[in-house]
Amino acid sequence: MPFTIYERDTVASTNDVARELADGGTPGFTAIWAKAQTSGRGRRGREWSSPAGNLYVSLLLRPGCPISSAAQLSLVAALGLGDAISEFVDASRVRNKWPNDVQLDGKKVAGLLLESSGGDTEAVDWVIVGCGVNIAVHPNIPDYLTTSLNEIAGQDVGAEAMLNAFLRCFEVRYDAWRDNGAEAIRDCWLERAVGLGQEITVRLPTKEIRGVFEGLDASGALILAKTDGTRELITAGEVFAEQ
Repeated sequence: MPFTIYERDTVASTNDVARELADGGTPGFTAIWAKAQTSGRGRRGREWSSPAGNLYVSLLLRPGCPISSAAQLSLVAALGLGDAISEFVDASRVRNKWPNDVQLDGKKVAGLLLESSGGDTEAVDWVIVGCGVNIAVHPNIPDYLTTSLNEIAGQDVGAEAMLNAFLRCFEVRYDAWRDNGAEAIRDCWLERAVGLGQEITVRLPTKEIRGVFEGLDASGALILAKTDGTRELITAGEVFAEQ
């Protein structure tokens, strides 16, 4: 099922536009693409730098899945983004950093932000997957190395070319998720995971936890094996590899 694309020059946030459309009954598989954002958002309310030349798109989906399964769409989107980026650079250079980043050569090139509404039932009403890809320029982010696709690829990849590649690749991964379930998608995501099997630090709002990144559970939560022999599921946090 191909996406219907709403193209805009500048918006406050593509996620905001997508939410308005969702509340108005717009069907799923709708993509809102903007050339720039004035109030782009990252995780935990952080501002996402959104100058012209990069890709800013939000996908409005109506998967009809249980609310507990909606978070898996972050893995689906990360795989789709990675597949699309791999059309312009060698796939071995593309990695997934939990929970919502895609890296090129160990540097952040793309990020994801999910929002959802459950409506009045246990099935999710809509899911919005917001995606930002650094194509022409990249921001400076504390504690993170960042890069842009054109810098690594050595070519001028336009935002529209990246958009078309992403929508096509996302559809393939989305269909696999719907047909085969979360396990296959999770395993594919882990094949590209940064820090899998290694010591990591997870930074939470009030503390830091250290342990070994063992994998992901069915919902996409990080499984952390701690030094005391216990395991903890991490549903949100910032991950840093031990040096």
